[in-house]
Amino acid sequence: MAVAAVIWDFGGVITSSPFEAFNRYEAEIGLPRDFIRGINATNPLDNAWALFERNEIDAATFDVKFLEEATALGHAVRGADILPRLSGDVRPRMVAALEQCKQHFKVGCITNNVQTGHGAGMAGTSDKARQVAEVMALFDAVIESSKAGVRKPDPRIYQMMCEQLSVDPADCVYLDDLGINCKPAAQLGMRAIKVGGVDQALAELSAATDLIFE
Repeated sequence: MAVAAVIWDFGGVITSSPFEAFNRYEAEIGLPRDFIRGINATNPLDNAWALFERNEIDAATFDVKFLEEATALGHAVRGADILPRLSGDVRPRMVAALEQCKQHFKVGCITNNVQTGHGAGMAGTSDKARQVAEVMALFDAVIESSKAGVRKPDPRIYQMMCEQLSVDPADCVYLDDLGINCKPAAQLGMRAIKVGGVDQALAELSAATDLIFE
């Protein structure tokens, strides 16, 4: 395929996955592994997580609604206890690959996030936040769900990115750590790469772009 743009998810791709932090928290307080992920996967289009990432509710309402949903599934977990665990650590090799791609293609970022001081582009004034801001500045276009009012896997958000970059979906490579988010990208014609780890992702990105990544 001819590549015009490489489009990246942020959490779980450029940074380590928040699911890793969720698992650590579950172990700390004695929750079943992946319980938090299960809450987010239940009614995924209209649950507290989805509403918050589309900026349709505020942090206080998210806290209450998430607690209700968690309690219904068997364990009382506040939304406010989950939010600080959203921001992962920046992966230097993925950033280097992004910089290399930028030399040859347009680069964009589509991220589901929340406007609470957490998540990509929302991490406050810490060293981690400055790292995130530096990476965000590399992209030619960034779409954040909390600002756009639409979130992955809604096909509209991928189409919005293609419009901003002035590219055809068939000429794009898309990287995301969630299969549910890769599916609509692939259906639009993008080469979708489900990121399971850095080595695997960069190998598939190399095959798609003919670039060699360290």
